[in-house]
Amino acid sequence: MDSKLGSISIVFPAYNEQDNVAQAVNAAREALGKYAKTVEIIVVNDGSRDATRAVLDRLTQEDASVVAVHHPHNRGYGAALRSGFAVARGEYVFFTDSDLQFDLEELGLLVPWIGKYDIVAGYRKTRADPPHRLVNAWAWNTLIRMSLGIKVRDIDCAFKLFRRGVFDSMQLISAGALINTEILAQAQQHGFSVKEVPVSHFPRLSGAPTGANLGVILRAFRELLSMYGKLRQVRGSALASSARVSAQNLSGPGT
Repeated sequence: MDSKLGSISIVFPAYNEQDNVAQAVNAAREALGKYAKTVEIIVVNDGSRDATRAVLDRLTQEDASVVAVHHPHNRGYGAALRSGFAVARGEYVFFTDSDLQFDLEELGLLVPWIGKYDIVAGYRKTRADPPHRLVNAWAWNTLIRMSLGIKVRDIDCAFKLFRRGVFDSMQLISAGALINTEILAQAQQHGFSVKEVPVSHFPRLSGAPTGANLGVILRAFRELLSMYGKLRQVRGSALASSARVSAQNLSGPGT
């Protein structure tokens, strides 16, 4: 029996990743071919100021399975992912970062579960980041659990596999780092099932991370406040609608 998926699209957001993006694409080509019959590799260049665009243009000329999306200016991590999701054509969509901190061969840990769940989310067994980022991540995850009720171990882990229909049901608007939270919050609203799987995480060897930048953090908090307000409105509307239905049922017919 052929256990391969029919088709899969991988989305890489990339910002100033000239030293990593070619290796990331090559790793995706080698790994995904083992788990899917058709592979699409989408790299979203989010307004990079280095040679990322030139590297991607060369890769697209060499391999028709590589798709490059270029943002004229930096729009944010969430905006890059949304651009990638919008052009993805695979039956399944997988995303990860282009900084080589994950082993794409470990997609094999996720694939066996996607037949039973709508989303298979990796969580980092041991996070290979500086101490201050570990503290930030703990505080952020705690805040998300308390404010939105999302019970996922590693919300921002960039190693997630989805059935295509998940994104067809969502209207994502986050432009920044809150995109993972928004995806999981909407998945919870729609009743999509989630399976968590431990994955490896490695230190970044080239390029500079942006997740701890003050601007990125402030944008994430602004988007979180907006999302919290919208979710409260949705819940309030649902409760009011339920109350009206209950009242009508109690009053009985003809009243």
